[in-house]
Amino acid sequence: MHDAVRGMLEKYSCRNRDEYISALREILQEVTLLGLWRSRFFEHAAFYGGTALRILYGLDRFSEDMDFSLLKPDPSFLMKSRGEALKREISSFGFDMSFHQGHRTERSTTESAFLKGNTLTNLIEIKAPEELLRDMHPNTLLKIKLEVDVDPPGGFETETQFVLQPIPFAVRSYSLPDLFAGKIHAVLCRKWRNRVKGRDWYDMVWYIGRNPEIRLKHLEARMRQTGHYTEEGILTLEKLRELLLNAVEELDVEQARQEVTPFVRDPRGLEIWSKEFFSRIIERIVAVDEISV
Repeated sequence: MHDAVRGMLEKYSCRNRDEYISALREILQEVTLLGLWRSRFFEHAAFYGGTALRILYGLDRFSEDMDFSLLKPDPSFLMKSRGEALKREISSFGFDMSFHQGHRTERSTTESAFLKGNTLTNLIEIKAPEELLRDMHPNTLLKIKLEVDVDPPGGFETETQFVLQPIPFAVRSYSLPDLFAGKIHAVLCRKWRNRVKGRDWYDMVWYIGRNPEIRLKHLEARMRQTGHYTEEGILTLEKLRELLLNAVEELDVEQARQEVTPFVRDPRGLEIWSKEFFSRIIERIVAVDEISV
């Protein structure tokens, strides 16, 4: 095992195979960020979404996909230009992952790519206990999806965050109020296989408890782009709270709880979830670009 990877693995206290897989995925995500930084990707794009919140800001749940946004629209952008750089970076730390370009339709504003590798092979690389691997199917794939918004809505700000492992490097990310705006957009507008995505509601609770400031301008730009806000007036904090309360009324709380449970180490924090709980904490959201009246 590479010494840097050994140091990264030490921050996890893995108790079972699933936790080793989650730790492996997150280590690969951080190595991927390093490869993107080396290829000067962050001169043109910013990191956002749940994985950004996990790696850069300490969100206490695992996240699967990696989401990025170009700093300005560029429909010609292709992620495959970073494929070789990512494969070299990942292999330099002892991992075996391949790069696959996703397919984008003419109307899509999202460029996608995938990193894929044999789960068992890479678990052996990080020296996961043999007894946890004995009955594992040898062809199980570990997959990390990378998505880039090539037509980003405006009104956001970015900042530089520093990651110290596997080596120190810099990542451009959305600011926390803009990350929060993106998460609230997901809570209000995401349609996910006709089911609720509990991870969005979990993240919303995290924001409200630690950084409840949201940039309404960016949220409005996102909602107008996707057709979920068409009113003539600007989006106000009062209107946002009204929209969130409506979403709470429609929420299947138990389904949301079940969806997020596999991604958190201690599910006891989900026991408090109820429509009353969500309705009350929504009152704590504040806007960085509006004074609530």
